Amino acid sequence: MAFSAPVSASPYSYKCDSGAFTHDALPNRKAKVTPFSFLPFQRPPIYKIGFASQCERRDASSVNVLASITSTDVSVDESLEKGQLPKGHTWSIHKFGGTCVGNSQRIGDVAEIVIKDDSERKLVVVSAMSKVTDMMYDLVDKAQSRDDSYVSALETVLEKHKSTAIDLLDGDELASFLSRLHYDINNLKAMLRAIYIAGHATESFSDFVVGHGELWSAQMLSSVIRKSGVDCTWMDTRSVLIVNPVSSTQVDPDYLESEKGLEKWFSENSSKTIIATGFIASTPQNIPTTLKRDGSDFSAAIMAALLRARQITIWTDVDGVYSADPRKVSEAVILKTLSYQEAWEMSYFGANVLHPRTMIPVMQYDIPIVIRNIFNLSAPGTIICRHSVSENEDGQSLESPVKGFATIDNLALVNVEGTGMAGVPGTANAIFGVVKDVGANVIMISQASSEHSVCFAVPEKEVKAVADALEARFQQALGAGRLSQVAVIPNCSVLAAVGQKMASTPGVCATLFSALAKANINVRAIAQGCSEYNITVVVKREECVKALRAVHSRFYLSRTTIAMGIIGPGLIGSTLLDQLRDQAAVLKEKFNIDLRVMGITGSRTMLLNETSIDLSRWKEVQKDKGEKADLWKFVQHVHGNHFIPNTVLVDCTADSEVASHYYDWLRQGIHVITPNKKANSGPLEQYLKLRALQRQSYAHYFYEATVGAGLPVITTLQSVLETGDKILRVEGIFSGTLSYIFNNYIGARAFSDVVREAKEAGYTEPDPRDDLSGADVARKVIILARESGLKLELSDIPVENLVPEPLRASASGEEFLQQLPQFDQLMAEKQQDASEAGEVLRYVGVVDVVNQNGAVELRRYKKDHPFAQLSGSDNIIAFTTERYAKQPLIVRGPGAGAEVTAGGVFSDILRLASYLGAPS
Repeated sequence: MAFSAPVSASPYSYKCDSGAFTHDALPNRKAKVTPFSFLPFQRPPIYKIGFASQCERRDASSVNVLASITSTDVSVDESLEKGQLPKGHTWSIHKFGGTCVGNSQRIGDVAEIVIKDDSERKLVVVSAMSKVTDMMYDLVDKAQSRDDSYVSALETVLEKHKSTAIDLLDGDELASFLSRLHYDINNLKAMLRAIYIAGHATESFSDFVVGHGELWSAQMLSSVIRKSGVDCTWMDTRSVLIVNPVSSTQVDPDYLESEKGLEKWFSENSSKTIIATGFIASTPQNIPTTLKRDGSDFSAAIMAALLRARQITIWTDVDGVYSADPRKVSEAVILKTLSYQEAWEMSYFGANVLHPRTMIPVMQYDIPIVIRNIFNLSAPGTIICRHSVSENEDGQSLESPVKGFATIDNLALVNVEGTGMAGVPGTANAIFGVVKDVGANVIMISQASSEHSVCFAVPEKEVKAVADALEARFQQALGAGRLSQVAVIPNCSVLAAVGQKMASTPGVCATLFSALAKANINVRAIAQGCSEYNITVVVKREECVKALRAVHSRFYLSRTTIAMGIIGPGLIGSTLLDQLRDQAAVLKEKFNIDLRVMGITGSRTMLLNETSIDLSRWKEVQKDKGEKADLWKFVQHVHGNHFIPNTVLVDCTADSEVASHYYDWLRQGIHVITPNKKANSGPLEQYLKLRALQRQSYAHYFYEATVGAGLPVITTLQSVLETGDKILRVEGIFSGTLSYIFNNYIGARAFSDVVREAKEAGYTEPDPRDDLSGADVARKVIILARESGLKLELSDIPVENLVPEPLRASASGEEFLQQLPQFDQLMAEKQQDASEAGEVLRYVGVVDVVNQNGAVELRRYKKDHPFAQLSGSDNIIAFTTERYAKQPLIVRGPGAGAEVTAGGVFSDILRLASYLGAPS
């Protein structure tokens, strides 16, 4: 049974030679059906010409062109005089996808955009209405499965287009379209019935059925535009575009024949506004086919090349091309420009840009592609062109060397390893020959220069077949030991960093891998081409989003984002939260630092949030919605959010139990910041273990506020040592409370009165004995001693306790204060002796590095000594070193109070952000 084209129909409508091919013409039973054949129109001989059939991933300058298209444009005026097709910048190409023409309202919006375009000539490529292509494929699937519901499904297709046309058109335009629609539907019924009987559909039959969606949307849009008085006609691109199928997923355009077809079509249908069908084309034998995946974009690119157009605008439902998948990176930004190569690379790795082959036709003529959002006309979109890097007046790049990041999930690594591979020609050919025979798609390849191993990534669903085939092919080599293993590493993802400027910017790799390391991400394999347009790494699938966020943040495309957990919202913790609240906006705007408090926990209740806690009302929310405190659950919540690459826990308690978890947190890659002295002043063995881990890992442990509140005591000491100086002695007034007491213990004042005054002013702990015992100063001394290199236990530090022996067992702090006046005379005598000698009393801590000891005691200093010049609750620390031997290096300032202590913790948080990539 052969099909021929009826005189009044489209060249690709069919009827039976023996009569009308209707639904009733075939017997309602299984029957043998003679294969269909399409009777082609007569065409001149085909001369194959076009671009390379495979989109090799390399520089545009090395794209293989089988035969170039002539670049000599014919002027518009000369073309018109000769009746030829005008070419050049007068043409503007638009492409609207299925979402853009998804219903009558959207088709009307598209028509308005086309009409408002003031280009002299316009060619508009349209896809089928949203979901229609899927519906058409479903029709074929149902028919060849002998599912009778294909009939009702076809009626649904009819009603969808009929109702849309009724909304948009009227009069003769509506009648004409509905007539053609019903004619097409009847032909489709006959075709599907034949497929139903045969139980099989060839690719040509399937392509013929599926292509109708584009025919109908193009006709409707052209009719709507004509309603507005604009000269407009529609083009069935099957009569223009000629392609040679290469495989089931790829076709090569025949540009010479397509150009002839376009010139012939234009000579018969001259118009300044043309609505062309996307996705569909014909073979040289006039058999209908499609341009496969993203075919409508490809159609627009081919048409732009044939017309030498000024630009292509591809209308979508997003504002442009993002620097990363916005579903994974909420801070992803719209890129203003991309080069062809950058867009090519990003699309290969799964970014929602364009199919790589879409770039091939336009690259020949440097035709820019603009990606715009039909639902947000105010957005300028992304321009894809030859050069994408903007520069300032000095010629310096204004953009990051990395333009964007893309990922591919659900992959597995195959590692073929063995000493017998080294120096043996043809090993790689044999390996990938096996992979080719299996039909697997290789995403990336990495080989060590020693040739000891080759690893490559393939889709996880294909890895078993690949591994089995490799083991079968190399069975003898495996048995003889020339190959040691064919190993499969499942659950992998590929992360690619793409940027044209990477090739000329030193340090990009270092920055990329530093960001991954700081986020505690292990890299399993690496690949980079010599063009340096992309760096590809393989990571664990469950860490892919975290890795993506880490590298995206590091290259300044988004804020340095840190997930924070605050432990201990007491006086210092709540003050810190207030400071974070007040400074958050400034940090985001000026320093690209995004600090997100994901959890706050006390000893009884905790507050958790998936994105960030509102710090303006956290106390009320915790009271209403807080849950029972659970430190393990708290840590898992803060650290388990893979959308944020960096996690820090801020311990604002004085709890040794919390401090005991620091080691485990650092091992998990969680940064720790604290004013809690318990960890660094605890057992020496645990301290050394903690510091060793800190030096080995990329997790940071900052504790500036453990000594001197907000004063830079720890960093000063560390800087002195790091520059090669040697600490000889550290001496200082480390307690703001005791500094206040002895600064005000002058004249005839009673010591007990000064202590009570300090408590009422909020300088002391609730029980002043905690300050007067000297235990807190001893912890600070042991911290500085250990930082200076001394291996001392807290018990090695002698401490002068200012609490009288009889009062150390007092029931409460208030009882202690009531009884303290009984012992004023003892302190008065010491004060009197010092005063008569022209000296003052100061409670100090000393680290004697030379003699390897330390002490906490009440000492006397001359009135001209720096320690005697203090006021209020100031701290003062003197560093005597080999470089500062004659005159010590002195750090002085407020050393007590929630504001300055919280400020010291905040400073450590910003220091961490700087280490993680925030601009300084």
